[in-house]
Amino acid sequence: MMPSTLNTTTLNISQVMTRDVTIVTLNDSLQTAAQMMRECDVGLLPVGEQTKLVGMLSDRDIAIRAVAEGLSPTEPVEKIMSAEIAYIFEDDSVEEAARYMSELQVRRLPVVNHEHQLVGIVSLGDVSLSQRQAAGEALNGISQPNIPD
Repeated sequence: MMPSTLNTTTLNISQVMTRDVTIVTLNDSLQTAAQMMRECDVGLLPVGEQTKLVGMLSDRDIAIRAVAEGLSPTEPVEKIMSAEIAYIFEDDSVEEAARYMSELQVRRLPVVNHEHQLVGIVSLGDVSLSQRQAAGEALNGISQPNIPD
C-alpha cells in the first residue's frame, strides 16, 4: 500500500474567509456596537467609512478602553477603536495568513481587496479547517508571551 500524499494545493484566503461581515461606523455608539457583537456572536467588528476599512473594534476594546475609563455607552466607536489595522489581501495564501496571525499574535484578520475595501474576515478557525499544520504553527506563535525587548 502506497502512503497517501498530502494535497499541496495552495488555498487563497478568499476560499476560506467569512464574507458576511457586519460593519460598525465611526459614529455608532459603543452600546450599538456591543449589541451588534451580541447579535452576530462575534468579538470583533470592522469599522468602516463608506467602503473603506478605517479601524477595528473588539469586545476587549469596549471592556478595557471604554468601561474601565468610565466612558458612556453613548460615546462613538471612533473614541476607542483601534486605528492601526492589520489586514490581509483576499488573494494571499492561507499559509501567509497563518504566519501573519502568528507574527501579530491575533486570531482574526480583516480581508481586503486591492482597493482596500473590506471583503471578509479570516479567523484562526477558518485557517485550521483548511490547513491544520499552518493553523498549529499560527496558534503556537499567537500563544507565546509578548515580552518587550
